Amino acid sequence: MTAPVPVAPRRINRVLPAHPVSAALTMLVFTAVLYVVEVLDVASGSRLQLEGGIIARHVDGLDGILFSPLLHDDWAHLWANTVPFFVFGFLVMAGGIAQFLMVTATIWLLGGAALWLLGPDDAYTVGASGIIFGWLAFLLVRGFFARSVKQILLAVVLFMIWGGVLWGVLPTDSHISWQGHLFGALAGVLAAWLVARADREPRPVRV
Repeated sequence: MTAPVPVAPRRINRVLPAHPVSAALTMLVFTAVLYVVEVLDVASGSRLQLEGGIIARHVDGLDGILFSPLLHDDWAHLWANTVPFFVFGFLVMAGGIAQFLMVTATIWLLGGAALWLLGPDDAYTVGASGIIFGWLAFLLVRGFFARSVKQILLAVVLFMIWGGVLWGVLPTDSHISWQGHLFGALAGVLAAWLVARADREPRPVRV
């Protein structure tokens, strides 16, 4: 017989993935995809990034919500994103691959959609920075939502190392999409709240 039985709230307070080697290999694959895309973009004469960026409120730039995080302006842009992309993505996998995909999709789609809707006129945006800021914001606040001391301590360490990049959500450089950073970070905070809310919900067990 199957019946729902109340159980204690589910808590996922990990700070590192349960299977770190698999998580690291997965992030290496995702990072390698960015490099393959950049090779293809260079070979196409930058055609991919010209056609795949987000252009605010332009129908032609709408597909950039899906493609712009995979594209970069040049190799220096990609290299600057590589280490935080790998490290933050690896740490976000602490909740499992399903949670990682949910968090990433929330940041990717909501952050990109907000940039398309609210970005400056004719702004053209490419790069994984929005995802990176979203992951960082997720990692910084999830411990507070989940009331996890371990995750809060990790957030403190991350803030000490990478907290300076958060200035990127402010309009300090006209060549940098601070709006993309800001919307990505806000989507990351939302994802952290959603994860903590889901983890607090009791699950039925089968008997």
